[in-house]
Amino acid sequence: MKNVTVIGSGTMGNGIAHVFAQNGFHVTLVDISAPALEKALATISKNLDRQVAKGTLTEQDKLDTLGRITTQTDLKTGVSAAELVVEAATENVDLKLRIFADMDAHAPENAILATNTSSISITRIAAATKRPGQVIGMHFMNPVPVMKLVEVIRGYATSDEVCSTIMRVSGELGKEPVEVNDYPGFVANRILMPMINEAIYTLYEGVSGVAEIDTVMKLGMAHPMGPLQLADFIGLDVCLSILRVMHDGFGNPKYAPCPLLVNMVTAGKLGAKSGEGFYRYTPGSKEITVAYKR
Repeated sequence: MKNVTVIGSGTMGNGIAHVFAQNGFHVTLVDISAPALEKALATISKNLDRQVAKGTLTEQDKLDTLGRITTQTDLKTGVSAAELVVEAATENVDLKLRIFADMDAHAPENAILATNTSSISITRIAAATKRPGQVIGMHFMNPVPVMKLVEVIRGYATSDEVCSTIMRVSGELGKEPVEVNDYPGFVANRILMPMINEAIYTLYEGVSGVAEIDTVMKLGMAHPMGPLQLADFIGLDVCLSILRVMHDGFGNPKYAPCPLLVNMVTAGKLGAKSGEGFYRYTPGSKEITVAYKR
């Protein structure tokens, strides 16, 4: 397997394209927006520069990696020669179902169709195709070039051969693949999101402040980042979407998103990507300040 197509050039998509290209795969990065593709290539180049500065890559490695990435705004053309397609679009069920139907219609018959979804049912996505046995989850962690984990999620019909192939390919990327089954939130977010939601409830109920809650978890539980800062980093809209998927999927009130989270997302306070969430972020600076005050 050498020809990989990545659908979506945002944070996750460009990171996935980066690691595939760096490890010798020929990558077609697809997005309907040409400016978004230009931005993605600039981001990949900047991240490769960091690796060169650290001595983990040579300048030639960087050039070779970039040389293995081509861009495309037409999905039909972009998937026409793919052996593996990895969808990394926005975490929206209807959008993903449409993309998978299109991928299924235009990708080669033997191509594996993977999704980077963080919580949406692989079985439901596979049902939008005529090849459910070849549909699987590849849930990369952010930032993709740095984080080692890939959750490999089997849908109800995913074949053993496809699962074995994706486990092997993930290893070829220098990742540690973990096989999990298809239930809401999988493993990572089923455990992580209730913790983040509880931290937001702790803030909402006035138990303590933003910095204090994060400090307790960093110093007391040895977390590298507090749950509220992590939520900002993930994106509060993404956290809300995942919690809603789990709440709907399990029908259990323990997964109900905190009203404060709902209000913040409604107000456009999405975390680092919008410049403000629980903290305030200044472009070009690593310094953050607490934004939310009860």
